Amino acid sequence: MRVARLRYSPVGGHDTGRTSSSEEVAMEVHPGVFVSNTATDEWEPDPEVGGELHVLLQAEDGFVGMTRYRERPDATPWRLPERETFLILEGSARIEVEGGPTLEVGVGDMASLPKGAVTTWHVTAPFKEIWFFRRAYEPLSD
Repeated sequence: MRVARLRYSPVGGHDTGRTSSSEEVAMEVHPGVFVSNTATDEWEPDPEVGGELHVLLQAEDGFVGMTRYRERPDATPWRLPERETFLILEGSARIEVEGGPTLEVGVGDMASLPKGAVTTWHVTAPFKEIWFFRRAYEPLSD
């Protein structure tokens, strides 16, 4: 099997041979093909859980992006609107799952939590994770 690393430049839309985060932004480069970089500078406030988020894909068949905190946030319970699977890229977290275990996760750790789970995250700063939901969702009201 042959695997190629995709390098995309929004200027001209072709391989530049470089992977600078200043050149790579979340975008659909071909129908259904989305490209970004974990070192992106494209972040926006996350009104749901605080911190900042970078969305790679928000569609009926997937919701994928990253969350980061530059400062330690307040720990607040959050009910998962869909199953969430994540990978810790920077920092660490203690995640209390209501009625379940407390997870201690750090760089390189992955976990998957069920829809409806009430979680309280205690994160170190700086913190960054990439997350995957099976579809985009409307925020739940408690």
